[in-house]
Formats: sequence, C-alpha cells, structure tokens
Amino acid sequence: SQLGIPLIVGNDVIHGYRTIFPLPLAESCTWDPALLEQAARVAAEEASACGTDWIFAPMVDIGRDPRWGRVAEGAGEDVFLCMELARARVRGFQAANLESGRRIVACPKHYVAYGAAEAGRDYNTVDMSERTLREVYLPPFKAAFDAGAGSVMSAFNDLNGVPATANPLTLRTILRDEWQWQGVVLTDYNAVGELVEHGIAEDDRAAARLSALAGVDMDMITNALGAHLAELVESGEVPESVIDEAVRRILRLKFQLGLFERPYSDESRVEQIILRDDFRTIALEVAQKSMVLLKNDGLLPLASSLKQLAVIGPLADDKAAPLGCWAGQGRADDVESVLDGLRAVCGDDVTLTHVRGCDVKGESTDEIDAAVSAAREADAVVLVIGEDANMSGEAHSRVYLDLPGQQQKLVEAVVAAGKPVVVVLMTGRPLVIPWLAKHVAAILLAWHGGIRTGTAVANLLFGAANPAGKLTATFPRAEGQIPVYYAHKNTGRPAHGPGTKQFDDPFRSTYIDAPNEPLYPFGFGLSYTTFDYSEIQIDTPELSADGTLRISAVVRNTGSRAGDEIVQLYIRDDVASVTRAVKELKGFQRISLEPGEQRTVSFEVSVQSLGFYTPALEYIVEPGRFTTWIGPDSTRGLEARFVVRS
Repeated sequence: SQLGIPLIVGNDVIHGYRTIFPLPLAESCTWDPALLEQAARVAAEEASACGTDWIFAPMVDIGRDPRWGRVAEGAGEDVFLCMELARARVRGFQAANLESGRRIVACPKHYVAYGAAEAGRDYNTVDMSERTLREVYLPPFKAAFDAGAGSVMSAFNDLNGVPATANPLTLRTILRDEWQWQGVVLTDYNAVGELVEHGIAEDDRAAARLSALAGVDMDMITNALGAHLAELVESGEVPESVIDEAVRRILRLKFQLGLFERPYSDESRVEQIILRDDFRTIALEVAQKSMVLLKNDGLLPLASSLKQLAVIGPLADDKAAPLGCWAGQGRADDVESVLDGLRAVCGDDVTLTHVRGCDVKGESTDEIDAAVSAAREADAVVLVIGEDANMSGEAHSRVYLDLPGQQQKLVEAVVAAGKPVVVVLMTGRPLVIPWLAKHVAAILLAWHGGIRTGTAVANLLFGAANPAGKLTATFPRAEGQIPVYYAHKNTGRPAHGPGTKQFDDPFRSTYIDAPNEPLYPFGFGLSYTTFDYSEIQIDTPELSADGTLRISAVVRNTGSRAGDEIVQLYIRDDVASVTRAVKELKGFQRISLEPGEQRTVSFEVSVQSLGFYTPALEYIVEPGRFTTWIGPDSTRGLEARFVVRS
C-alpha cells in the first residue's frame, strides 16, 4: 500500500497444496498426530513456496452427522481426538523453519458449532445449550489457540438465534475476555453480507456495524467493513477503538509473519518444492495408515497364487475422485488410481480385467453384464465404489447415504457371480452399507486417499502393508439413526436396562425396526493380525481433584504378522449432578508390535480434564466413582474403577 503495508495472501489448503493427502476425516483415522503434523508441514512448505502466507485450516468442527458434507474436512465426532489433531495440524502449518524462509499462519475454522447444523444441511440453524457448546464444540478451538494458531474463521451458521459472524458471546466474551486470545478474526466467504439473509441486518451497512461490534477484524469478500466503517465511526455507531483493535491485530500478524521484511515469495523455489519425492512418501504413509479394514472373512490379503483379478467399478480408474473435496492445487495427473496401483503391484504375474460397470451417479446399467462376465472369469474381484470427489464437502449434504446411482445394482450382480469380492469404498463421509457388510467377503474403507491412493490400496490388499486405521466417525445402519455417536447419554430408560413395564412390554429407548447399535462403531478397525489386552492396572485408585490418573494395560500381538494397534482409553463419570456421556475418549496410542511381542501401554490423565460445566456454566470436577476402559474400540475393553475424593 502507499504506507508500505504488505498484502497477506490466504488460501484454502485443507489436506495438501499440490501434494494432496487423504481428506482430513480420513487422516484422522490414522490416530497419529505426529504424522499429521508432518503432512501439515508439507502443505505449508508447498503453499509458502507458492506465495501463500495464510492457510484457512485446520477445520476443527465436531462432525456427528454424516449427512453434512463437510464432515469430510474435519477430524470426526470426538472432542479429545479433535483437540489432539488440531494441535498437531497447527504446529505443522506454523512450523518456524520452513525451507522457503517464510512463515505461515493457520486459521482454525469454523467458529463455532458449524458442524451441528440441523438435519445435516449445510449453513443451517444451530440451537444448543451453552453447556454443550462449551463441552463439545469449543474445546478443539481452544486447543488450536493453545498450539499457537494466529487467526480464526467465523462460521456461516447462526447459534441460538445469533449468527456466528455477529455473535458477541463467542467472538468477544469467550474468545477475548475468557481466553484472552489476541489473534485475527476473519469471516468466512461473504458471511458479513449474509447477515442480511439471516434477517438480523437491513443492509450491508447494518451488517458491518453488527460484525464489527461483535469482534470481526477482517471481512472476506463482502467488503462491508471497508465500505461502511468510516461513516459508522462518524455517526457514533461504532467506536473508533474497535477499528484500532482490528487494525492492530492484523498489523501484528503481518509483522509476526515477517511480511514487512519479505513481502514477496521466491518463485525459483516452486519447482524445487512441489511434489518432492519425500512429500510423496509421506502422502503414501498417511494414505496407508488412514484406510480402515471394516470386514475380512479371510479373503485378505489376496493370495499370491492369484492369476485372474477383475477390477470393477466406476471409481477403479478414476484419478479425480481420490483428490476429494477442497483439493487445493491438486491435479488428477498427479494421482495413482486404484487400477494404477494394482497394475504396479501385480505386474505380469496377474491378469487384470477392468470394467467400469456403471457411472458413479448415472442411471445407466448397460455395463453391468460386462462386469458380471469379468467377475465370473476371475479368481477374485476388487470392486471400487462409493462417492466421487464432488459428493462431499461444502454445500454437498445428502439425505440418502447409500451408494449413489446404480452402484448397488452393480454390487449385487457382481456378488451373485459367486467369486470372492473385496469392496474398496471411496467416500468423504460414513455411508449406510448394511447390504455390503452382510454379503461381500471384505471391505476396505479407502476414503478419498489423495495422490498415493492406488499404491496404498494395492499394498493393503496384497499384504505389503497391514491395515490399522480406525474409525473416527460412526457408520450408521440406517439414516434414521442419525445422529449416532458413541459419546451419547444413557437416558432414564436405557436401551440395555430393564425398562419400564407397560402393557406387558418394557419401554426402553430403542427402535422397533432396527437396533440402536451402529453398523461400525467409533474406534473400530480390523487388522491382518490379532491383539490381546490384559492386566489393566491403576496406580492410585483414589485421587484428589488436582491429581493425575495413571493407568496401564498389556497389549500383545497374538497373530502371525507385524501390525499396528490403536490402544484407546475411555472414562465415564458414573454419578454426577448433571447427565454425562456413557464414556469419553481420554487417551490413545498407536503402537507397532511384532508377532508375539507385547507392550505395557500407559496413560496419564489429569483429573481436571474429567470435569464438566454445571447448569450455571461453572467448570467443576465432582467427587465420585469413575469407570475406565482400555481397549481396541469404543465398544470393547478391559474395565477398572477409581474414585475422586473431594
């Protein structure tokens, strides 16, 4: 500018810049914060070399409704896991020693409760108690800020009648007064202007006044602040100090990024940085670790004696789908399709036959007969189906979560051919797949796995790598269960309790046409080996409110292959003055064990982290009995108890 103030260049770098990693929801299934910090660092290296100073990520919204398309961009349904991964991604994005010599600032989004939109419909209303807001939806943002995030993006939704971009409670009372956070608040795209559509502002001038007074520092796209703030100050409707605060925060950020000293990037570094071999190696590791084996009736890994393999499905040779939504500068030419990966692994030893069978979303069934013929001639079938990249993400909510188009007909016809079928499921969200779970021999959840999808899938199918990813979002049996998540409350007539006897039928909190339990629970994932849990121990079974719980269990690889296990710690407050979740994740570790190897896995949990907000919104830790589990997922584990004393 005329005053020598440099531009700050922002960009959506959600799961990679040019080296595209799996979708963030898929990445979270690695349960590996250190690896995801590396992935974020790679994204920052590439983005920085290309002139980006500001990354509009990570998305830290809790996502408990798979109808909402933007579950693809987050870390799933759990508060603790989302907090851990938010910290890791912020550290990676804001790494101090990027090779470009520049700095990047992260921008956690969307503040706040955007993921709780009614009916899973994007941009929709959010109405929740402040207790739920503070216990579930705010903690990932606080974790990101504690990790050093220098900015935040306000959300599109209204919260209890007040849009997030004009919400003094969240933007001033909580963010500035309680948390004492001094970073920059940026709106989402056109969010100030959309206050008019929300019905709380007559025009852009009124919208500018409301957002500025609420605590917005920068307006993306609308330019309502730039157009109207001067006259709003002159009229006395907005104090000049509000503008001073916003300007101070923006300038401070630019100084922290070194933009006054180095306003421009070095174009000569672009070719040296983009798609570097070590970046591609990290992308492959993330892809392999993110994929989840949902079912295996002994088909996988595929036998080395295999001679004929049918590769069927509309996504088998699709190079765009693995990029997923919000793929930044990703290009389909950079992608290894599943067919590419299988060809590379099989070489000349296996004859591959590829038939699409149908389109992802189309109505034609013309190719299904050819797919069935290919299946009959093969020793086994790899069926690559699911959503394409454009079926999840922003403004891509779905009512029906089954396979789109004619894919279900394709699956049923191929399975009827009688050959062993492994489904490779590409998706940006949990899908409703009970038929698959019952009728196919194996299901590998590949998500949208980024540029190394093909090699990752092939390595897992043929056993060069052992699957170990575990779900961070529950897979429902039917859309009617939604929202379904593990950390629910028990109700007064719990599903597994005695119920209340009325009309000779116990009344319980259940469905009359389906079980309460999901198809695949949070934390679930299979391996080619097996693990045994034993010897759960608590160091001190009685603790003070300022104490630390120390708990351990022995995990042993009882199978014949080396493998990773994700050991999970859950805790429940058995009796409290308010209703609590049936269990909550409070720790996890991803460990690697050779066949026969065992390890004592230990956790430390601050008792202060076991508290809750009272109806008066006071955070307390109540004395009482707690139950804890260490196990492989949210439904199984060794159980122990401890007591917190007053």
